[in-house]
Formats: sequence, structure tokens, C-alpha cells
Amino acid sequence: MKRARVAVPVATVWTDPQSVRNVDAPALQRYPDITSWLSSMTEEENIALCSEKRLQTQVLFGDEVLVDQLRGEWAYVFVPSQPSVKNPLGYPGWIASAHIKNWVPLTHCTEKVMVHRKFASLSTLSEEPDLDLSYGTFLDLLDEDGAVVKVDGPIGAGFLDRGAVIFPSREPRSSGKDILKNALCFLNLPYLWSGMSAYGYDCSGFSFSMLRAGGYQIPRDACDQLCCGKEVGTDSMKPGDLLFFAYKRGTGKVHHVGICAGAGRMVHSPTPGEKVSLTELAGTKFEEELCAVRRYWESE
Repeated sequence: MKRARVAVPVATVWTDPQSVRNVDAPALQRYPDITSWLSSMTEEENIALCSEKRLQTQVLFGDEVLVDQLRGEWAYVFVPSQPSVKNPLGYPGWIASAHIKNWVPLTHCTEKVMVHRKFASLSTLSEEPDLDLSYGTFLDLLDEDGAVVKVDGPIGAGFLDRGAVIFPSREPRSSGKDILKNALCFLNLPYLWSGMSAYGYDCSGFSFSMLRAGGYQIPRDACDQLCCGKEVGTDSMKPGDLLFFAYKRGTGKVHHVGICAGAGRMVHSPTPGEKVSLTELAGTKFEEELCAVRRYWESE
């Protein structure tokens, strides 16, 4: 099994190569055009990504994948940074082989930066085009000079605006309130099944990404996220906690997760066709279906 890194801003992981439709072509370009892909789909086609389980997850630029096998222009991979009960090696699925490059570590890189804007332009020093990287992208720091930082990535070195990144190792992990503050920046972002970037999140991709950006490694899917973290009573939840919802008025299968926003509200990416929202629990189906609360962040 070979190590590789994602070499495009956002790589989509598919259930199977046959899951791809004609409308999905922009997502499979050498450098995926996620904006065109999302805008070209009808509402029905977008919903079908979920109802027909065509997608598994997405992976950001520079993240590691483990390549298990190759099939034509496709690679079956595991994503170690996205823990899952589906496989102990990480989230599994098929990815376009053109979207990954063999792992070439730089041993002298000891610090990482993280993109802390919705998007940040990476100016490359190679023949590759400049790339718009998503919030939550981590890159190796090579140097910092005034208004820019020099970083390493799978397509070589490049520069990012210093104001677009943070240095996670130089500050404490996020508090619950910090997690909530970052989550609220994505209000009105359209839902995307299996989405893991600032182009769109699904419900557990949203909670995963906000916690990861805050310095916390949690599982990828809602049902797995429920099995970890600190158990908190529903009468003791605080901003930044994860709220879980189950069918059959909270007694059935977990189907949704949101981030506690305090005052009886949550911020969440609800379902296909909707947008990241700030929602009151009282008087809604969510009040009936709330089944558990988990805390991953450290006490303030």
C-alpha cells in the first residue's frame, strides 16, 4: 500500500467509478471546478448524490491517502485523517488518480499552517496553476516573510497571504465558543452530501471540519462521532458541543449532527437542498429527536 497526497484543492471520493454521471465531469477535471459542478446540477441531481449514495467523502489539498489498488484512471484509497468504522485505515472510497501524487515528505518541515479563510489563493512556484484552497487546509511551513508565508505541498512550494492562515502549534486548541464562532462564518452555505470543504458540507462533514480546524481529531460520520467524545447531559450542553439526532423520537438510528450554539439553538448543515442554518430546537422535530450530546473541546 502506497502513501500519496491530494494534489487538488478538493478531491471527491466516490462510492465506485460507476457512480459518476455526465453532470459530474467538472469534479473530475485535472483541477476540479467545484463551483461549476455544483451550479450545473439540478436540485434532483444534487439530492441524488445522497439518495443514491454516489459519494463517500472529500479530501483537502495536501491530506494523506493510502492507495490500496489502481483501476484504470481510478485509485481505491483510505483517508487516515478521517477515522471511520468502515475501515481501521481510514475512510474508504474511489478517487481520480490524477488528483493525487506520491508522498514525498520534507523532513525539515516541523510546523504547519492552516487556511483560516473560506478560500485562500496559493501562488505556486512550479508550472502548476495557482489554486484556491479551502478553509481547513493544512500545509507544511517552509518560511515566513512579512505579508506572506512559504509553504510546501504535493505540487511543490508556494506562497499564501499570511493573513489567510493561522499557526496551530502557536496557540491553544479552540474553545467551544471558538468552534461556534468559526461555524457561524458558514451560515447560508448550501449543503453538499459528503462535502468537506468551504464549497459545501454535509452534517457530519461540517462538525468534523469545524472541530478539526480547532485542533481536534474526531471521526468522519455522525454515528461514529457519537461513540467518542465526552458524554454530556442535554441539560448541560454548551456552545461547541455536538448534538445528535435519531429517528423514532430519539430512540432509533442516528441520522444528524449539529453544533450547539447556546440559547436552545444549533448551527448545522441540514439536508440536500438546504443551507447551513442557525436553528431553534424548541417546537421542532429536532427537539423530539435529540438523543445525545458529546463534547470534544477542552474546558475553558
